Amino acid sequence: IYKIKDDPRVTPVGRMLRRASLDELPQLGNVLVGQMSLVGPRPHQPREVERYGEGPKRVLNIKPGLTGLAQITGRSDLNFEEEINLDTFYIENWSILTDLIIILKTPFILFRKRRAL
Repeated sequence: IYKIKDDPRVTPVGRMLRRASLDELPQLGNVLVGQMSLVGPRPHQPREVERYGEGPKRVLNIKPGLTGLAQITGRSDLNFEEEINLDTFYIENWSILTDLIIILKTPFILFRKRRAL
């Protein structure tokens, strides 16, 4: 949503870290200190939150997650509306089983070839 394709500011090492999704590893620290949950909607940038209508704002009522339904469904290939719809669906239909499925699918999704920004 906010990553720029072929961003000139990204170094070759940074590009490699993004492709391997290792750039998100520091967020594990946020999970360990309780600022994020393991599964949930991804945190959004303030400029994205400004675009929320009243319905999608409920994604702000729970802790953001390191992984989530949108990440295993389409990652950065989703547009804003698709991601918000998946986040809202996750919140409205939450279950432990859903979280377990998301956790189990995440490693496979991370290593699948995709369009890396």
